[in-house]
Order: sequence, then structure tokens, then C-alpha cells
Amino acid sequence: MIELFTIFGKGGIVLWCFQEGGQLFTDSINQLIREVLMQERGNATVFKHHDITIKYKLDNEFELVFTVVYQSAIQLAYTDQLLSDVHKKFRDMYKNVLSDNKSLFSSTNYTYRQFNDVFQRLYREAQILSTKQSDKVMRKFEESEKSKKTIASLIERPNDKSAKLLKEKEQQQKRVKQKNCEKVASAKSDGSKLTNGYDIREMKEQSPQSPDSPKNDTEKEEMQRRRAEFFKKKGTKKAESEKQNAVPAESKKGKQARVWDLSGNTKTDIDSLDYSKEKSDNAMDITEQEDRKFVEEQMQFVGHFKGELPGLTEEQSEEDLEAVEDEGDEMNEEKNNDGWFSAFRSLVGNKKLTAEDIKPVLDKMRETLIAKNVAAEPAEKLCQSVEMKLEGKVVGTFSRVASIVKESVREALVQLLTPKRRVDILRDILEAKCDKRPYIIVFCGVNGVGKSTNLAKITFWLNENGHKVLIAAADTFRAGAVEQLRTHTKHLNALHANSVQLYEQGYGKDPAGLAASAISIAVDRGIDVVLVDTAGRMQDNEPLMRSLAKLIQVNKPDLVLFVGEALVGNEAVDQLVKFNQTLADHAALGAEGRLIDGIVLTKFDTIDDKVGAAISMTYITGQPIVFVGTGQTYKDLKSLNANAVVHSLLK
Repeated sequence: MIELFTIFGKGGIVLWCFQEGGQLFTDSINQLIREVLMQERGNATVFKHHDITIKYKLDNEFELVFTVVYQSAIQLAYTDQLLSDVHKKFRDMYKNVLSDNKSLFSSTNYTYRQFNDVFQRLYREAQILSTKQSDKVMRKFEESEKSKKTIASLIERPNDKSAKLLKEKEQQQKRVKQKNCEKVASAKSDGSKLTNGYDIREMKEQSPQSPDSPKNDTEKEEMQRRRAEFFKKKGTKKAESEKQNAVPAESKKGKQARVWDLSGNTKTDIDSLDYSKEKSDNAMDITEQEDRKFVEEQMQFVGHFKGELPGLTEEQSEEDLEAVEDEGDEMNEEKNNDGWFSAFRSLVGNKKLTAEDIKPVLDKMRETLIAKNVAAEPAEKLCQSVEMKLEGKVVGTFSRVASIVKESVREALVQLLTPKRRVDILRDILEAKCDKRPYIIVFCGVNGVGKSTNLAKITFWLNENGHKVLIAAADTFRAGAVEQLRTHTKHLNALHANSVQLYEQGYGKDPAGLAASAISIAVDRGIDVVLVDTAGRMQDNEPLMRSLAKLIQVNKPDLVLFVGEALVGNEAVDQLVKFNQTLADHAALGAEGRLIDGIVLTKFDTIDDKVGAAISMTYITGQPIVFVGTGQTYKDLKSLNANAVVHSLLK
């Protein structure tokens, strides 16, 4: 039994509604609009919210949404049929009202009153139809596999060449396979080397001879005799030199062990890797010079990053500018020909887009998105959503389908990248200061994506805005992680005096306990922000994932940021799904699981226009991209510009 059936426009006007019982479903319908319709996730027709299931159908011609609501515990087989029947009947009955905006906006409940009886009839018919089970029809013998195995097919005729060839081919394959197995088995005993399963000596024996090579023993003897006569005429010097050259070849030493430059085992590296001794004055001077040079380079950017971060710029190539000029010429030409074109268009009329019109263009668009590093699953679902949005839409007869589809994809991508909620860290820090507590951010992600580097960039930005930061070195797993944070702390304090502190306990400690101690110290010292650096971990490493879930569960941070690199493609889906799943699975009993709140996209400067990872990560989590890393220095941190990313994707 359905709980609610409602028809409303995409603008929010409810045209008609049928409800059983007194339960309100306003929150569920609003959630459908926010998470599916507004986020361009219309590829699916089912949406579940708590214990409620909502099935919906879109009408793109009149911009309508037909929804049916029922309890998830009940399996209703007739809802799809009911949606389809109601959709067709409502369109037919009120086509004139829906096509006229003036009549549509002035319509009231009285306008659609006649549809109440029609719906009740369709509802009963759908229920009756679902109870009737269609009679099972026996499969004919001709349709079975057994019918193909006739006596005639089993008889081998002497004149049947195709059957003979097939049988000989199978026998030959068996012989080759058996021969290869024997070679592999005997290789260990006789010491012969194999190349892809074949004996090298046998390959040499079976290799084709060149035209000049001797073909038998007689020819070999003749060639040796002629060679001896040639050396006699030439003199004995040549023969002696060959003997002398042959002696070192016989007494040649074995192959020398190769020393790789980056192996770390060379004797020359031992002194530089030995930290047990104090560094010489020369080595200390070199390190200090490098630090001083880096700080001097970064000093010029101090005072330029107050307030909100700058967004990504939308770069236009020469091809883009030419395309814009061509588009302008076409618009001017269209204006000049507006008189006769308008008259002709009024005669021809409009057309309705079908799936056959849209599919070829969407296939190319899907390939373009995947080539730009969008994961296969989000690209497929996004194209399905656009197809559902455009199918049935009325467009001008002379409108190009490719342009319409591209514009629709552009709108869908911009809508997807536009955050549902704005993450304003500076405002949230001020609110936390009013509560006399530090604002806590936890950074997590896989190995080697740049968590520590981007943590230092964010620290620099917070220092620019006058906030003191405590860095918690909770990466107690990776060697060198604490030393890296020490270096960053030293550089940041050189740029903003006494603005950054580092809390560390060495390696092998419990990250959750370390973070809790750091937060406690931050409260005592009146520090504004605590940034928790965690160890990089693969999404399949259960012990480390459990440790991360514990850290978040114990310390309850204000913001959990997933750090991912822009180079990743399909792997982004697996990483984010498993990170979120682990955080949800290890939540405390009765408590709501804490998931990822935002994304830091790194190495954005290395990918040119292959910016698809931003789409994949946002689509999977539904969370915004808060920061974008564009380089190795502290100034290389930006906010996401959705239009710039979409421009790079579709250019």
C-alpha cells in the first residue's frame, strides 16, 4: 500500500497529491530534491530515506516530477506500472494547462479535481494486474541446447573437411601444450635457460639460416680451408694477433656486481646517512643556507593571503578564443537573417528529443570525461542523469543536439561541484574561540598524496589570518614524518614568529591518545587551531583504518579532510568508498558514524586539463573540495572554482 503519490513541478509547485494516513513526508521529499534532483543524480529512479522508499519519474517536456512513497519494509510490484500510467494520463488530461505558463501558475486544487477518480481507477488496476501471475509457457524443444546435438552432428563423414581441420587443430594445440610442459619440467635438470617457456638452444637450432650461411658440413670445411689460405697470403701477423686477443677472452673474469646510484648501499652514502655522529660545520652551514634561502623566497608572500583563498583561474587557450569569436559571428549572422528564419521556423515547428538522438552524443561525452580522468562509474551515472533530463524535452528544429547535450552536461557538472554546504573555516574558528576551545582538523588519505605538505600550506594561510596553530604529529608510522613536520614548523615560525607549535611523542605511539594530548595542551595554551597529521594508509589496510576510525571517534574533530591527488582516476572511487565505509563501520554503538567532511585535492598543477578526479571525488562523497594544492611552496593553495574545472573538462 502506497503512503503518498504527488505530482510537482521542478520549480516547487505541487499540482496534485494523494495521501493515505496522516504521516508527513515533507523531509523525505525535500531530501530527494536536495540530494538527487539538484545534484544531477537522476540516473536512478529509487531513493531511500530512513525507512521510506521513494520512486520517481521525470517529465522533461513539462518539467514535472511524479513521485510515489511507500514503506521500505513492503515490496510493492506495481509502483513502476502505476507511475507510468499516471504519467501518461495526467499529461493527456491537462496538456493544455501544462503547456501554458499563465494557466499553470493560476491553477488551483480545483483545476485537477477530476484526476482524483482517475487515479483511484489506475491504482486499482495496477494492484489487480500485479496479483495476476502470467502463465509459464514451456520452452519448445527447438529452443533448447539439446536440439542442436543431433545424430547427424555426431557422425563424422570422410568428405567433411571442416570437421577434419577442426579436429587436427585441436590435436596440434594439445601436442604443443604438452611439449612446452615437458620443456619447463626438464629445464631444472639440464640447466638450460628458457625464454617464455621455450628452450634457447632449440630456438637457435630451429632459427632460419641466412642466405650466406653454410648449409652442410662440406661447405663449412671449404670455408675453413679458404680462410686458412687467405691468412697465409696475408702473413702470420693476423693469426698471432687473433691468438693474443683470444687469451684475455679465455682468462676473462666473472661479471662485476653492478652498483645502482639510488640503491643506498654504496660506501659513499654511508657517511651522509650516519646520523649518530655530529654533523660537521660545513654540512650544518649548507643546511642553514638552504633553509635561509627557502624562507627568503617565501617571505615575499607574507601578508598577501589574508581572508578567503583565491580560486582557480579559468585559462583560455587560442582555440577557445577562436571558438568564442566563431560563436559571436554565428550569432550576428543569425540576427541578420532573423526575419526569414523566424518565419520558416514557425512553419516547421519544434521537435522532441528522443533517446536515439541523445545517445551518440552522450557516448562521445562519456569517452571525453573518462579521458580527462573521471572515473568510469561517475561518468556513466552522470551521462545517464543527463539523458533522463533531456529525453522528451522540446527544442527548436534547427538546434544542434550536440550543443544542447554539452550545455546540459556543463550545467550538471557545475551543479555537482557547487557545494551543498559552504565550509567557512575562518568563521568556524571564530565560533570555536567564543566557546573557548580549539578548532580541530584531521587530515587523512593514502600514502604519498602530500598530507604533510598541504597541512603546512593551510597552517601558513591560518597564520596569515592571525590564528595560532598547534600541529599534532600523529603519523607515528612513517619514518621521517616527525622530522618533516619539524622542518615545516621551523620555516613557518621564521615567516610568522611564534605562530606554530609542534606536539610530538616520537614513533610507535597511539595516534588517538597523542591527538587527545595535543588538544588538551592547545586548550591550556589558548591555541586557536589544532591540525592533526595522520599516517598515510591504503584503504585495504584494516589495522591502520581501524586506528584512524578510533582517532576520529575519540577526539571528535570539527572537520575531517580527505587528502587525494588529482592524478588518480578510477582508484578515487575505491579509496573514498572504503574510507567512508570504515569510518561508519567502526562508529560507537548507537552513535552516528562520522564520515569525511571535505576534500583536499593535491598536485593539481601536474595534470593539465585532466581534472576529472575532482568530479569523481565529489560525486562519491557528496562533500565539497575545500582546498586545492597547486605546487610545493606555501603560497600554492587555492579554493575550487567550479567553472574553471568544468571549462578544463569540456574544452
